[in-house]
Amino acid sequence: MKPTTPTTAVMVFARAPIPGQVKTRLIPVLGEAGAADLHAAMLQHTLNTVSQLPDTAIRLYCQPDTQHPLFRRYADHSALSLHPQQGADLGERMANAFVDSLAHYQKVLVIGCDCPSLSAADLHAAFAALDEQDAVLTPVHDGGYVLLGLRRFSPRIFTDIDWSTERVFQQTTAQLDAAGLRWSAFEPRHDIDRPDDLIHCPEHLLTGVSNEMAG
Repeated sequence: MKPTTPTTAVMVFARAPIPGQVKTRLIPVLGEAGAADLHAAMLQHTLNTVSQLPDTAIRLYCQPDTQHPLFRRYADHSALSLHPQQGADLGERMANAFVDSLAHYQKVLVIGCDCPSLSAADLHAAFAALDEQDAVLTPVHDGGYVLLGLRRFSPRIFTDIDWSTERVFQQTTAQLDAAGLRWSAFEPRHDIDRPDDLIHCPEHLLTGVSNEMAG
């Protein structure tokens, strides 16, 4: 029997786990190596989660490029495709990724690897919401979001957004309204970005991370 062509895709945005270049706000408590180790562990956790979705394409969007050994190893040993992030800022990079993916799939989600509480059931619920909505978001308590799903694209969603601030979710939903798109949002989650966030990190992801970590 011929395999079914997926109609849904999850785009995972990730930086290469290079010490000193990832999770920089955690470096004071984890050290450069510890912060990079935690980032790599959360990326693996995220890919394990999305791999549980049936008939869904997994697209790993890499920064600065697709050549890091960890990215190449994922591509060699799992059913995912590697893609470079392209754009001057996060908004432009996500916009370009959505344009690319929505040309091939009916419903597309983008997530990072900073919210280990996101489950396969959460992703399934986001896809289900897109049966009725043009967009769906999962906000975080600091004012951003950890999931955005689209079945209709508008460049407005990614313009005039103060990225990496507490205004991202509010500004994004205002742009969705301005674009005339129907949207819904799930309950806010915690991401793992600052030292105070580590209380929300599953213990198994901290195994082997630098002993500089408090607690």
